[in-house]
Amino acid sequence: MKNIIVPIDFSIQSENALKVAVSLAKKHNSKIFALHMLELNQAYITSTEGAHPEQTVFLLKMAEKRFAEFLNKPFLKGVEIKPIIKHFKVFSEVNEVAEANNADMIVMGSHGTDGVMEIFVGSNTEKVVRNSEVPVLVIKHRLDEFTPKTMVFACDLKEENVNAYQRAKYIAEQFSVALHIVYINTPGDNFLSSEDINIKIEKFSAVVGQEFINVKIYNDYTVETGVINYAETQGIDLIGIPTHGRKGISHFFMGSIGEDVANHSTIPVVTFKI
Repeated sequence: MKNIIVPIDFSIQSENALKVAVSLAKKHNSKIFALHMLELNQAYITSTEGAHPEQTVFLLKMAEKRFAEFLNKPFLKGVEIKPIIKHFKVFSEVNEVAEANNADMIVMGSHGTDGVMEIFVGSNTEKVVRNSEVPVLVIKHRLDEFTPKTMVFACDLKEENVNAYQRAKYIAEQFSVALHIVYINTPGDNFLSSEDINIKIEKFSAVVGQEFINVKIYNDYTVETGVINYAETQGIDLIGIPTHGRKGISHFFMGSIGEDVANHSTIPVVTFKI
């Protein structure tokens, strides 16, 4: 946990994320990369019209000034922070910055989205989750000290989730939390008997290389509500969930349970790319 990316848009949500990142950085001696997306489009920057280069420089200077003021907070003292300003607001760039700086995690604040806005636009956090190859920790509320004691990892026990499970297990060890594994059993075609679920657990355990993973079984109407309800009823501090990172038309029609949980959970969520 040496390098942490925190996207900054000067909102209270990004300050909440920054506080959590600082809490992690102090425990793990990590470096924080504070990333601001300037939201200038390509045509504006490359235009040959005389006024645009001057305006671009002015906007960059204003962003640098505001960024410096935002990062001048008492809770940041004693932590190494590197500010990064990108010209555009392309959310695949967050992953590029993470890869370029060998980041172990992205910590991002969110207020979530609902309804039509969620379907057609989505939240910035959702877009980062979709594009990120590294775990994304989503924070919804102010947490002056990030000290989770328990974490649940939701898993459908398919072989494609093995890598996500191993990364979740590693994060649980890094955070020194007790790890719960939960399988959400839903009605209809996806419903499984206890015997069928135990067979899936045995097969998954064998692929992972463990004798038998202790998996909790929780019944609910959907996987998303099941994960959130299990976490809330069990007093869980952190939800871990895999995500396919679907894009384009496949995301529109199939969606992503991982992104939905990250959007709607009030408990912090960490996503792992399958």
